Amino acid sequence: MSKAPCRVVGIDHISIRVSDYQKSKTFYSKLFGFLGFEISDEYPGTIGWTTGKTRYWIAEAEGRQEHKIGDVGFHHYAFELRNRRDVDELQAWLEKEGVKIVDPADDYYEDYYAVFFLDPDGLKLEGMKYGELTEKKKKARSLKKKA
Repeated sequence: MSKAPCRVVGIDHISIRVSDYQKSKTFYSKLFGFLGFEISDEYPGTIGWTTGKTRYWIAEAEGRQEHKIGDVGFHHYAFELRNRRDVDELQAWLEKEGVKIVDPADDYYEDYYAVFFLDPDGLKLEGMKYGELTEKKKKARSLKKKA
């Protein structure tokens, strides 16, 4: 196998356009406060939040086209959480805030636990944890072998 001349080491940021900047800014400020993001920068009509590893930006859209899941373009954005308990806590927070949950916290694939919800424009977002049960099983087997 040949060595790639260029290698991606992560996703730095995503930038989305929103139909109502103030409404979306309020939504994302609450969500990102809950998820541990901080504001990285803010300019007129644009704001970005960061965890120190990833950034999420919003800005006012020029047009007012409704987003529909399944159309060309953005399908959803997944936030990797620390554990399954964080997914459950996110769902409880979303319910308390009246955020539309489209798929509740559950196992969607083997050892893939997630909740899916919508932002004010109908953009689908996800809080997820992959591999937690597999990791626990590996640790248990390792401890059993050592005993």
